[in-house]
Formats: sequence, structure tokens, C-alpha cells
Amino acid sequence: MELKAKSMGSLCELAEFLINGIKAKYDDFGDKDDIGSEYAEPYCCGNMKFTAKPATSDILEKYKITVDEYNEVCEKLDEELSFGSCGWCS
Repeated sequence: MELKAKSMGSLCELAEFLINGIKAKYDDFGDKDDIGSEYAEPYCCGNMKFTAKPATSDILEKYKITVDEYNEVCEKLDEELSFGSCGWCS
């Protein structure tokens, strides 16, 4: 599998996300949410976290990947999109 995933300078978005040459969407693999918003200043994140969803046959076929490769993608997304607190949007 060929995987390219890199976050933007603002951290919570991806500047590049390709799987086997196919432009990918992170929400095919999981959700990105601030799980600590009650601790954040206005317009900031308290604890941004990517949470993977279970693999589906549609997503595996869409990106031409196996379940193990799906899990690799989810691990990479966790690295790129889970970063704790941030104040870039303030």
C-alpha cells in the first residue's frame, strides 16, 4: 500500500492524504473530535483526538486495501490528527 498523510500547519486538517494514489477522506476511517472542549479557551481545542471506525468492505474496496492496511491508515491518522490542545483558531 502507498500511503501519504501529512497534517497542515493548523494541525487538525490534512494537507495531503492519498492511499494507493486515490485522494482519501479521513472520515472514511474515523472521526476527529475535541474530547476536552470543556477545558479549552474560546475558539481553541482542549484535546483533539482521532477515533477510528471499524473497517467496511466498501472502504476497503474504494482504496484497494486490506483490513491490516486499513488499521495502518488509522494509526497514521491518529498520529497526524490527535494532538491534544491547540489555540490556532483563537
